[in-house]
Amino acid sequence: MEVTMEVTTVIRCGWAGSTPDYVAYHDEEWGRPVRGDDLVFERITLEAFQSGLSWLTILRKRENFRKAFAGFSIPAVAAFDEADVERLLADAGIVRNRAKIEAAVANARAAAEVPGGLSALVWRYAEEPGRTPPATLADVPARTPGSTALAKELKKSGFRFVGPTTAYALMQAIGLVNDHVADCHVREAVTALRGA
Repeated sequence: MEVTMEVTTVIRCGWAGSTPDYVAYHDEEWGRPVRGDDLVFERITLEAFQSGLSWLTILRKRENFRKAFAGFSIPAVAAFDEADVERLLADAGIVRNRAKIEAAVANARAAAEVPGGLSALVWRYAEEPGRTPPATLADVPARTPGSTALAKELKKSGFRFVGPTTAYALMQAIGLVNDHVADCHVREAVTALRGA
């Protein structure tokens, strides 16, 4: 009796398979809708800290960031003072960059003042359903007119470290766009969650 085994290959977006950290982030989080002011503030903060660095660095320090930034509670971070900035600059568990730390505090203060809340502001820039999915990573833009408009509105509201490329990375991360490639095993689930 001959036994044959079928091997199933799981297809992921090209960036997602290099480490277990990326696999978990890709399969369980990236592109899934994130709502709630503190949750969106966390993602804005992490995307800003990632600027110029590997996303893997940020993923591996994420829990440290959560502890250092009071769970990304907007009111708590908005109340940070110079002593907190100095505390964060001494924290080896996070990225110790004064400009980014000060931007996170300024962004919390700006988020606290957004009429209707930060989540509602950001979600106004969700893409309309029906866009053709990217076939490959080469088809995924670094910025779009929507990310440029979101960055402009965030800056107008007092946010820092939120250029169009960072805004697009945020849009991808929290599900405002679905940039899982067409044959990615996660794309359909993300599409269903977005209602698109």
